[in-house]
Amino acid sequence: MTEIQVISIDGMGGDDGAQMVVAGIERYAKTDPNTRFLVFGDEVVLKPLLAATEHAKARTEIRHAAKSVAMDAKPAQAVRQGKGTSMWGAIEAVKKGEASAVVSAGNTGALMAMAKLILRTMEGIHRPALCASWPTAKGMSAVLDLGADITADAEQLAEFAIMGEAFAKAVHHKENPSIGLLNIGSEDMKGNDTLRYAASLLSNDDLTINYTGFLEGNDISFGGADVIVTDGFTGNVALKTAEGAAGLIAQLLKTYLKGSVFGMLGGMIATPALKRLKDRIDPRRVNGAVFLGLKGIVVKSHGGTDPYGYEQAIRVAVDMGSCHFAEFIEPSLAQLKLVVEATEKKNLSATEAAE
Repeated sequence: MTEIQVISIDGMGGDDGAQMVVAGIERYAKTDPNTRFLVFGDEVVLKPLLAATEHAKARTEIRHAAKSVAMDAKPAQAVRQGKGTSMWGAIEAVKKGEASAVVSAGNTGALMAMAKLILRTMEGIHRPALCASWPTAKGMSAVLDLGADITADAEQLAEFAIMGEAFAKAVHHKENPSIGLLNIGSEDMKGNDTLRYAASLLSNDDLTINYTGFLEGNDISFGGADVIVTDGFTGNVALKTAEGAAGLIAQLLKTYLKGSVFGMLGGMIATPALKRLKDRIDPRRVNGAVFLGLKGIVVKSHGGTDPYGYEQAIRVAVDMGSCHFAEFIEPSLAQLKLVVEATEKKNLSATEAAE
C-alpha cells in the first residue's frame, strides 16, 4: 500500500505569504493524491485561498495561528515570541507526530532556532547542517553545510557526510552516493588539520560509506561527488558565489542577444537550446534545503520563490519523510562513534609512547 503522509506547512512564511504557499500546495496536490496537509496561519486569510483550489482543499486542514514570524526578526526574538505563530505551530506538529515533515519559506534563522528548541538534535549528532541540492554536469549533488552554523570540527564533518549520504539516497535516489570533502586541493596533504582528520575518519574501513577524497570548488558544478561536505561558512559562500555567477551569465546573455540584429537573430535560432539551459539551471527546481540532524524533518523553502518552487520544497519534504531518516543513519552514526573512539585511543597511545 502507498504510504499516506501528512506535511505540516507554515502558511504565512515567505515574501508573498499565504497566496504563494497555497498555490504551491495546490500544484503538489495535483501530482500526489496520497499526501495530506496541515496548514498553520490566519484562518481568515487561508480559508478563501484554499476554497478556491481544486485538489488541495479536500486534503488540507487549517490550524489557526494568529501571529507570524517577520522575515527580518532576530532568531532569539522569534523564539521568545514564537508560541502562537504559524512557524511554531507547524514545527510543533512534527514534534507531536501529527506530520512527517514541515515546510516553511519564512525567516531562516528563526526557523533553525525554533526547530532546534522544539525538536532537539538527534542522538549522535553534535549540530544540525543545512543541506540542499546543487545542479551539476552529472545531475544533482547534495551540499552541506550551507550555513546552519559557521564552523565544524572533524567529527561534525563526518556526521555531515553520513547525513548527506542519506539525503542523496532519499531525494536524489542514488544507491551508493560518493562523498567528497571540500578543500583547497585534491592532494592528501592539502588543507588544515580539521580536514585531514575528517578525511582519516571517513576513509576508515570500518565506516561503510563511499568516501572518495578531497574536492576543489570547481569540482562541485562538474559533479565531482554526489555529496559534498564542508563547514557552514565555506558552504554558504560557495552557494552565494554560484548563485551570483548564474545570475551574471543570464544577465550577460540577455544583454548580448538583444544588443544587435545579429544577436537577436542568433537568439531566435538558439531559442530551444536556451530554454533547455534556462530550465536546467532554474533555482526553483532545487528549492527546498533540509536542516539535517534534528528529531524531525524541517525543509526551508527560499523566501522569494513562487508556487512552482514551493511545490519542489514540498516534494523534498515528502521524500525525506518517507525515507525514515533517523532509522536510516543510526547504524552509520554508531559506526562513526566507534571509529572516533578507536582513533582517539590510538592517538593517545602514540602520544604517551612519545613521552
